[in-house]
Amino acid sequence: MDQAAEGIFGFMLGKNADKIIARAFPEPGHSLSFEHVMFAELDGVVIGMSSSFTGEQHRSFSEEPLSRAAGRSALRMCCVEVLLWPLWRILNTVAERDFYLQGLAVESDQRGSGIGKVLIADAEERARHGGASRFCLDVSEKNEVARKLYASRGLVVSSRWPGSKLLPTLLVRMTMDLPVKLNRAE
Repeated sequence: MDQAAEGIFGFMLGKNADKIIARAFPEPGHSLSFEHVMFAELDGVVIGMSSSFTGEQHRSFSEEPLSRAAGRSALRMCCVEVLLWPLWRILNTVAERDFYLQGLAVESDQRGSGIGKVLIADAEERARHGGASRFCLDVSEKNEVARKLYASRGLVVSSRWPGSKLLPTLLVRMTMDLPVKLNRAE
């Protein structure tokens, strides 16, 4: 997850970020929970992952599992969240019926092999199955490879952050409307 977030979790949780996230992972009800993660494996080895959830789920999340798993690093986590509050509040702009791809990562030696496309297709299918009206994600402005991958799946840039002409763009929100599935009686 830290790779997908370009190091933000390592910054937020410190050198033990991987261990902290692993301790929180089995607990439900937060954004880094097993409930929202899909893994891609090759010969029993994880080579990719995606994490996604609805806007409605996001509003119900608790920070408690991650804080508990962080132990002494919880203070650092809180300080970084305050420092980066403008960035964190972007998640609050995900509409209730949107399906948000929080992160996607593929092992460097597997990139270009189609794993990312499979993980995105899986997230899109879960979004459609769950009745989401839109699929969305935020990606670093400088991550051209990821932006091209998402564009190839039909996502388009819908906003940029910060939205100021005085500051450089850091993140790009990409979205794709999902067709409403109608159930027909045969």
